[in-house]
Formats: sequence, C-alpha cells, structure tokens
Amino acid sequence: MLERDIERALVKRVKTLGGMAEKFTSPGRRSVPDRLVTLPEGRVIFVELKAPGKKPTDNQLRDHQRRIELGCDVRVIDSLEAVDAFP
Repeated sequence: MLERDIERALVKRVKTLGGMAEKFTSPGRRSVPDRLVTLPEGRVIFVELKAPGKKPTDNQLRDHQRRIELGCDVRVIDSLEAVDAFP
C-alpha cells in the first residue's frame, strides 16, 4: 500500500463526512502536514499521511508539536483502518 492510496481514501472519507480535504502547502516552509481537513461545525484537522509502517520525520514532528501547542488537532494516518476511523 502506498501513501497516495491512503491519501485518496482520506479525501473520499472526508467528502462522505461533508467536509473538504485540501492539499496543504506553505511556501517557504517544509515539513508541513499533507492535508488540511475542514469538517462541518468548523472542525479543522491537520493530517500527515504516511505509508504503512512509515513515521514522520523529526522536522515533521517538530511542526506537529508546534501546532499542537497552539491548540491545533494534528493527526498522522498510515492505514486504511485509520482512515475508516477518521475523525
């Protein structure tokens, strides 16, 4: 299973929940989460996608931790089971 397969499944899942799963990029910044998920009732979740068994890099973990400290919801998804359980 590839990361892109999990990413496609996440986008589909979010649509069924009535939300958007936008590709997230930040010019001039690396290691930001892959998707910015917006769900009904104003729920916003940053999602890092990984192939099964793969882990975020140290730089990605630092970015995640900073966002968490700011009160953001940050998730790492690395399986279809995790997509099915989302959010």
